[in-house]
Amino acid sequence: MDFVHGQLATSKKIRVLTVVDTFSRYVPVLDPRFSYRAENVVRTLEQVCPRIGYPKTIRVDQGTELVSRDLNLWACTKGVTLDFSRLGKLTDNAYIEAFNGRFRAERLSAHWLLTLADAAEKLEDWRRYYNEVRPAWRIGHKVPISLTNPDGATSPPSKTAGKLHLPAVQGIGSKLPRL
Repeated sequence: MDFVHGQLATSKKIRVLTVVDTFSRYVPVLDPRFSYRAENVVRTLEQVCPRIGYPKTIRVDQGTELVSRDLNLWACTKGVTLDFSRLGKLTDNAYIEAFNGRFRAERLSAHWLLTLADAAEKLEDWRRYYNEVRPAWRIGHKVPISLTNPDGATSPPSKTAGKLHLPAVQGIGSKLPRL
């Protein structure tokens, strides 16, 4: 989970919360706002998690919205571990940084975003394309949605059928080795 900065055609700055499952590459949410506070992050997670399942771990950086009492309390009450990257070490959360670069190049910098509502609509279109059409070579040239269960939760392939796997939304879920 991380933030990407962009701007509207009017030069008004926006921030986009990006949440990505590092296992399946599934993107459950891209949420643009003019400003983000910790309670906005919690509200967004509360909209997403009931749909895809609550994670075991969320990998985040040391941003003020993410190092907050609100997010810490939410994580504690939901049984979620916040895995903070070391200060100045972008490689601790390399996948989200690479994703954010692609997202910025393909959507934020390549298209005019007229209003916040227009931005939300265009980002949702790109999110659907990314999840449902665009194959990812790291997951065997499959689309990310193909690795999700019918209820929307993502789960890694397992030899032990019947075990519940929580989603790995940007580190949320099973603790996987970093690539």
